[in-house]
Amino acid sequence: MEPHNLKQRGRQGNGEHEMLMVLSDEYKDKHRPGADHSVYAMPAHQANRTYSAYPVLAADTQNASCDPTDFSAVTLDSGVEGIMRSRDFVITAALTLASLATRLYRIGRRANVSWDEAHFGKFGAMYINGTFYHDVHPPLAKMLVALAEVVAGHNGTFNFKSGAAYPEYVNYTMMRIQISLYGVALVPLAYLTCLQLNLSRSMAVLAACFVLFDNAICVMSRFILLDEPLLFFTALTLWSAASFQRVSKYGRQFSRKWWIWLLMTGFSLGCVMSSKWIGLFSVIMVGIATVDDLFRKYCNLMSWEDIACHWNARVVSLIFVPLIVYVACFWVHFRLLYKSGTGDHKLSANFQARQLGNRLNSQPFDVAYGSAAEIRSMYDGPGLLHSHIHRYPGGSHLQQVTCFPHRDVNNRWLLWHGGDKGADTNYTIAPIEFIVDGDIVQIVHNITGAAMQTSKHFLAPMTSSHFEVAAANSTDWDKGTRDWRVEVVKQKYKKRRDKRIHAMTTVFRLRHVETGCLLRVGRQRLPTWGWAQSEVTCLPNSTGKKDIKSSDVLWYVEHNINPRVPKDDLSRYVSSNFFVDMVQINIEMAKTNNALSPDVNKYSVLESRPESWLFLKYPMRMVGWSDTGIKYYEIGNPILWWATALVCLFYPLRLVYWALQMQRKCSRWRSLREFLDFWDNSKFLWGGWALHYIPFFFFGRVLYIHHYLPALYFGLLLLAFELDHFFKSWRRGRYLHMAALCSGLLACVVFLYFSPFTYGWDRPAKELAGRQWLSTWNIFHDLYAM
Repeated sequence: MEPHNLKQRGRQGNGEHEMLMVLSDEYKDKHRPGADHSVYAMPAHQANRTYSAYPVLAADTQNASCDPTDFSAVTLDSGVEGIMRSRDFVITAALTLASLATRLYRIGRRANVSWDEAHFGKFGAMYINGTFYHDVHPPLAKMLVALAEVVAGHNGTFNFKSGAAYPEYVNYTMMRIQISLYGVALVPLAYLTCLQLNLSRSMAVLAACFVLFDNAICVMSRFILLDEPLLFFTALTLWSAASFQRVSKYGRQFSRKWWIWLLMTGFSLGCVMSSKWIGLFSVIMVGIATVDDLFRKYCNLMSWEDIACHWNARVVSLIFVPLIVYVACFWVHFRLLYKSGTGDHKLSANFQARQLGNRLNSQPFDVAYGSAAEIRSMYDGPGLLHSHIHRYPGGSHLQQVTCFPHRDVNNRWLLWHGGDKGADTNYTIAPIEFIVDGDIVQIVHNITGAAMQTSKHFLAPMTSSHFEVAAANSTDWDKGTRDWRVEVVKQKYKKRRDKRIHAMTTVFRLRHVETGCLLRVGRQRLPTWGWAQSEVTCLPNSTGKKDIKSSDVLWYVEHNINPRVPKDDLSRYVSSNFFVDMVQINIEMAKTNNALSPDVNKYSVLESRPESWLFLKYPMRMVGWSDTGIKYYEIGNPILWWATALVCLFYPLRLVYWALQMQRKCSRWRSLREFLDFWDNSKFLWGGWALHYIPFFFFGRVLYIHHYLPALYFGLLLLAFELDHFFKSWRRGRYLHMAALCSGLLACVVFLYFSPFTYGWDRPAKELAGRQWLSTWNIFHDLYAM
């Protein structure tokens, strides 16, 4: 093949920095008869052979036979461009068919709601019927579950109760098939990714077979779960990042292909982050690789103008694009879930008021005397004005008045006229009067009948510079201390800026008539005698506080009930900010996730810790374990898990060893550039494994073995990468194909041996006792109750 020349120049400060790129049509190392048509990075001065594209600085080409100011290239045709080559298309298609066979075989066998189908199937149904829910995970993967249910013809009425039999109108098999397709795609993606990382075709096929023949990945592909969409987007991110790295190293900067792979990486990051927050580990992985790449460009004395262009491209593609995807998923999430459900109370009152069927959506807009109201503080956190029968241990010894963030019957207060008129009025027959700015009211607890009051004679228990706020009957204190003046601060609804108090839209202060202090709540919490609820005080003028419009003294009526006043649709009057709602729901997701802590006093057969994952110490029963029921056991391919663990643990030790060798000038690497090529192709794999595994040691929440699957995917590819690296250099690659074949057959045999756990076992588990390789595997010993 005749090479053709391609000149490229890179700027170095004010001068020119020359680079040499050598490309090849096809590489067959005749001195390594076992080698595949693979991509090898070699020094450019050895260009008497044909090699893969590799940038070489002019300073490194002293012995080159060509002009160092020129760039020679021939067409690359070694299969690394994936399915665009006919041979790769055939291999990819074969791997896809094999993946379909393993994932779909008897997928509808168990006709009951299994494992977390009880959660995620139900969430998918909620998208269909529009009911709002709250969960710890972002919405994308759950919306894909909903899409699968829509395609399967589900009407959203089945509630996916754990263990329940699927009714005839629910095509659960079709749902499972659609979700399994994300698991099917992992196998061809593994092959294509390894091609981009310079593995030989044989070892790239072996990497795909490792993913194909892992029992844990396979069994998790067979149910309506979020794990397979998460793994798919993780694999898509790795493929995109590896492809971009290859184009960036060997191709033209800022070309169409360069932009496609960079934007594809950003899009994949957005999808994996929108499926589960574990996707943040992929973001960190790509971020570290990006910083490494840009730092090298800086060290190569690239011009500041070019460096700025590269930084801008990365910021747009790897920061803004993922954020846009993440935000868009929540936008769709909010639009689909327009009905009130079990989760909308986690968001603001304005958001709830716009949810169809929410109690805040349908209530009187104008607040009248005699109404039972719930009064919320504008200060973020404390919640609703609250009281209960418990009394202060000191001070007045009267009934406590606090703020409580959750819905409770003790949050409801009756709004009466001030003075003697309040207690003497029968609000069921008296003329309807609406509360207006400047009115004097009494606020009476609906359950206990005690009126909220304060006195300068008693100081607040925690904030001693403020007055105590308590609730008492008329026999406990003089009636004059029960009166509060309503002072309107803001009318949010522009078309009704009158003096009336309107639900949800009127912000007001409550000033005590006798003392002139303002009702206030802050972040101060009461001790255990106050149930750790927020302290409510009365802010006197003597404190010198100038800003009497701060949120800690501002209140509004969140909900009111008055049978004599017609209800209105408050969605006409209130609005919520999408970005505020999105931030708030993410905060609530984090709180819920942190609350999923294990019970340290109780061992669960389902839970496990990260230190047990590497060597598959505690597989997990996914369903009940009766002798006649169909049983699924989340156990990986032991040979693959153990080999992957060893490779991943020894990888950093090898790097340290090689670094010491290079320091002592006795390295096995022919040049630093050759080592860096090895590093570039392996950093994604080991870095992805480490980032998806090590952080779990610092998690306090409940963990299960399937949390290791994203890390396992990286580890399986690293295992194939290390085998490829070893057999390419050992005996000049003579046994590379044989090693790939034998390793693949071994993985397949072990997969088939443990396949009863993957495809369901409906006979007594004791018949599988021989498959208990470790004493910790609870295959047939029923040591713990499900």
